[in-house]
Amino acid sequence: MLWPMIAIALGFLGLVVLAFFAVRVFVEVRRLGAQVAETSRKITAASSDLERAAAAMARAGRESL
Repeated sequence: MLWPMIAIALGFLGLVVLAFFAVRVFVEVRRLGAQVAETSRKITAASSDLERAAAAMARAGRESL
């Protein structure tokens, strides 16, 4: 009777450890998702800034000819 109880206790402990790491992975994935979203917004803003700068440069080049 002792060995089955030890096996059940170890199995439960293993599930607790797996649940702990699953929660840590979930938190890190959410944090990574937020960073990806923020980076995407920054890239979009930089892209539109670059597009405006290129248009202004093209106008200035056309006017100088």
